[in-house]
Amino acid sequence: MTSGTLFGVGLGPGDPDLMSLRAHRLLGATRHVAYFRKAGRPGQARRIVEGLLRQDVTEFAMEYPVTTEIPLSDPRYNDMLANFYARCAEHVLDLLGSGQDVVVLCEGDPFFYGSFMHLYTRLKDLAPVQVVPAITGMSGAWTATGTPITWGDDVMTVLMGTLPETTLSQHMARADALVVMKIGRNLEKVRRAITQAGRLSSAWLVEYATMPDEKVSRLSDVTDTVAPYFSIIIVHGQGRRP
Repeated sequence: MTSGTLFGVGLGPGDPDLMSLRAHRLLGATRHVAYFRKAGRPGQARRIVEGLLRQDVTEFAMEYPVTTEIPLSDPRYNDMLANFYARCAEHVLDLLGSGQDVVVLCEGDPFFYGSFMHLYTRLKDLAPVQVVPAITGMSGAWTATGTPITWGDDVMTVLMGTLPETTLSQHMARADALVVMKIGRNLEKVRRAITQAGRLSSAWLVEYATMPDEKVSRLSDVTDTVAPYFSIIIVHGQGRRP
């Protein structure tokens, strides 16, 4: 075991004011922070913490080798990401081994579809790890609609837009309340699936929830074929209530 501690710190859905006090304290105290980002971009996680880090902080930007350039089904996709996460874990482990604590900045919650999980599984048996939970992006999205997401005994289903269209449609038809993430280039497929499930009229597209560019639209009114990366589709449950 190393003498440094790895912290997976959830930053919430995007608005820095929605960050936890524990996350804020860690950001102001830790000398080493790491975060994932697309090559050539500053990264959303880093943007959230602008002005909150100590002046002598050392940053480690982990740039994905691939995002949407090749399909998920391509064997190269998994191989490239596996090697990437292994290299990132090795670098972080070196810092931990020298007695340094490392804070990994995580959009939303670290254990909810986040890249931090790939570091966690590689390092949890080699170093002390603490995870700081946070408000999820989907919570910010349904709050932006101004309507409760679930009532009474509603069952909420969370789907990824990367799933096959038939699979999406089947789950959508059974769901009471519905959240669809990873929209992006999958918008047209998701729209067809939600139409087939008979839920289009009650679906909302939320872009950049809690961020300065937040936008809430009925999905039936959206004419775009591609959605921003930070987009979530919401269908509210209509369960029992007094």
